[in-house]
Amino acid sequence: MTTADYALTELNKETGFGGQGTEVDRMIPRIDLTDFEARRAEIADALWTAASEVGFFQLVNHGIPQADIDDAFASAERFFALPESTKAQYPLRDGSNAGWEFQAQVRPSTGTADRKESYQITRPRMTGLWPSEQELSGFRTKMLAFERANWKLGMRVLSCFAIKLGFAEVFFTSRHDPDAPTYQSTLRLLHYLDMATATDEDLSSHWRAGAHTDFDCLTLLHQRPGQGGLQLCPGRDADILAWTDVEPAAGVVTCNIGDMLMRWSDDRLLSTLHRVRMPRPGEYLGPRYSLAFFCQANTDAVIQGPDQHYAPITAHDYIQERLSANFAEEAGKAS
Repeated sequence: MTTADYALTELNKETGFGGQGTEVDRMIPRIDLTDFEARRAEIADALWTAASEVGFFQLVNHGIPQADIDDAFASAERFFALPESTKAQYPLRDGSNAGWEFQAQVRPSTGTADRKESYQITRPRMTGLWPSEQELSGFRTKMLAFERANWKLGMRVLSCFAIKLGFAEVFFTSRHDPDAPTYQSTLRLLHYLDMATATDEDLSSHWRAGAHTDFDCLTLLHQRPGQGGLQLCPGRDADILAWTDVEPAAGVVTCNIGDMLMRWSDDRLLSTLHRVRMPRPGEYLGPRYSLAFFCQANTDAVIQGPDQHYAPITAHDYIQERLSANFAEEAGKAS
């Protein structure tokens, strides 16, 4: 299978994810990272089982203080509360995965724009995209610290998958080097719009985020308690679209495998379908905030699994193919 064939297969598959499907209860594995260095092999076994058999998992005792998570949420809320004219000074640049967008992401699964806005932070691409200190005091410093904390957590998890795939423990860490100009892991601040005045049609025929898989290696998601709507479907159940609600909980990081790691594992790890549904009668209708960190290999990293099931492709080309399919206007190539 060629690189082009692989990409086309993924994108064509995603167009079939838009149905309501069914909903089922599933056990979501919670993996305790206490004493990580001493327990790395044990934790690696638990992560592999969760990722390959269930398709998603949650981390507890992960090392990011709750106070820092709460502060990051407060900072994100402050950013999204800025006037639209201010946020528009920091627009999402084609192909960069950096900057602010408002209802610009169109999922192939739905053909409609997600009911949200977001602000992407990709370290080497942020020139001219940070709000000023006068507009948002301390925002840049806090976000960069939170981004680095999530990178450290993501690399711990990926080191475990590297071991299980027969790679060196530092294999993925060296390919997600945050000090390299080719770094492209991204912290994404998300604001799903208030639905208190939404029409019945809005609530029944649209999605806060349409069904999709991520195109990274690993996603770490922080949710705010009381602001639900996230639903996951393991890759092995994608054909039947059986969804499970993932209720937010303090101190819990929800993780899913992305398409990049699925390819890198020669499909031994399956990427996880997920979506954010609209609130239902009796549920919270206000704004919803979440914070996602996408572990995306540096642009010059070459993606190929241990068994070379797929042709090699650089992470730059892989990400660009996926970005072009997920925004209303085709993304241009990053410089």
